[in-house]
Amino acid sequence: MSEQSNPTEDQQKEALAAFTATLHSVGTNLEAPLRDRAANIQSNAAALERQEAELAENTSRLARQNQQWVGLADETREGLKEIGDVQNWAEMIERDLLALEDMMDGVEKGGDDEAERNENGNGDGDGVEDGDRNGHDLGKKVETKGWFRWW
Repeated sequence: MSEQSNPTEDQQKEALAAFTATLHSVGTNLEAPLRDRAANIQSNAAALERQEAELAENTSRLARQNQQWVGLADETREGLKEIGDVQNWAEMIERDLLALEDMMDGVEKGGDDEAERNENGNGDGDGVEDGDRNGHDLGKKVETKGWFRWW
C-alpha cells in the first residue's frame, strides 16, 4: 500500500505544482496590463497637475492683463470726457467772442448802425444780432466773422 500511496502523493504534488504554476502564470498575465495601466494613470495625473498649474498661472496673468485693460479704458474714457469739456469750453468762448466782435463792430461804426438795427434788425438794442444774451442762435441766420479780425 505504500507503493500506491506514493504515486498518489506524487500525483497530488504534481497537480498542486501544476495548479500553482497555472495560477502564477494567470496572475502574471493579468498583472502586466494592470501595472501598465497604473503607470499610465500615474504619469497622466502628473501631466494633469502640471497643466492645472499652467492654467492657474495663465488665468492669473490674464486677470492682471484684464485689469490693465480696464484701467486703460477708464483713462481713455476720462480723456474723452476732458476733450468733450474742452470742446464745449471752446464753443462757449467762440460764441462770446462773436458777441464781442458784433459789439465792437457796433462801437466802431457808431450810433448810426444801432438806430438802423433797431429799425431793420431784431430791435432789442442789445448789440447782439439774432441771438440771446448768451450768444445762442435763436434760429435766425447770423453773419459769421473771424474772431480775431481786430488783432
